[in-house]
Amino acid sequence: MTRSKKIERLGNRQALSLLKKADILELGQSADERRKTLHPEGVVTFVIDRNVNYTNVCVNQCTFCAFWRSGDAPDAYILDDATLFSKIEETLGLGGTQILLQGGLHPDLDLDYYTRLLQSIKRRFDINIHGFSPPEICYIADSSDITIREALQILHNAGLDSIPGGGAEILSDRVREILSPKKIKSSRWLEVMEAAHGLGMRTTATMMFGSIETPEDIITHLAAVRDLQDRTGGFTAFIPWSFQPGNTEIGKKGAKAKGKGSGGKGQNRQLQTVSSAATAVEYLRVLALSRMYLDNIPNIQASWVTQGLKLAQVALRFGANDFGSTMIEENVVASTGVSYRVSQDDIVNGIKSAGFRPAQRDTCYNILKYF
Repeated sequence: MTRSKKIERLGNRQALSLLKKADILELGQSADERRKTLHPEGVVTFVIDRNVNYTNVCVNQCTFCAFWRSGDAPDAYILDDATLFSKIEETLGLGGTQILLQGGLHPDLDLDYYTRLLQSIKRRFDINIHGFSPPEICYIADSSDITIREALQILHNAGLDSIPGGGAEILSDRVREILSPKKIKSSRWLEVMEAAHGLGMRTTATMMFGSIETPEDIITHLAAVRDLQDRTGGFTAFIPWSFQPGNTEIGKKGAKAKGKGSGGKGQNRQLQTVSSAATAVEYLRVLALSRMYLDNIPNIQASWVTQGLKLAQVALRFGANDFGSTMIEENVVASTGVSYRVSQDDIVNGIKSAGFRPAQRDTCYNILKYF
């Protein structure tokens, strides 16, 4: 993907220095100028959608996740068709154009389940299916003894339109080995995205920060995403969001270690870093740097679901040009105890009061309606 000639590319050392040392307001102003260069019209977009989690059973059992359940847990579930269809009907009734379809890695669900699921939705509804993060794609492929590309092609033919960037967390295997040792490595996340782009599918990229990563790990993550975008141009947006420790295994360990004081220095310090969420300033710093560094990704999304409406408005002056989705339903972040809820009117009014023109978009950032 060719980037604008007006934008000078940040090197990794320069980016690391900005992340560590830059004045937050100066960094935010630079990111805001970069946003204006890429989006001079002053429009901030959002999509009307719903997060549908078809199951909460997951063999990965990541230490940062509060949503997963074992198969024998009393609240484990697989969503039945009637409930799924009811959720989609309600989404369409509210003007929705997309469902974000994700779940855990359930050991009893095979490729036939996923193709039937997609086909049943497409037979009944005209809606974009933005579904199955790279860990799910890999699990489906491995369980079926087929390649990632083959799995993607089968799912795409069955009705999968685009892929969310979930499961990226931090694209550093050192970090992943601590947070999610059973989950796919960084290289496979990137392999899924490259294969999807090769099939003409658009995807997003995400980054979960504020757990145990270092600033160097954040730059490693951004570099991996930018390098892939240089090759494929398939990412529509980048969404950085902060780790929410509530009800998670690693968050509970961090809080416990913090309560014991500073004895056992090394490990306790590491655990303490996940006993509370990243601060607002840390969030804005990472967001602004993302806009500055990712010169080849057109859209940066604010995360009201983890930061709340007011800070998401501030994010629009720190490089973000998209407000995410209305999220008629959201369960994963809510399972940590963080539950910001906003309506479509809240989003529209929030964008307006921040000095921008709100617009509803589709999955690929085509404008559907101005407000």
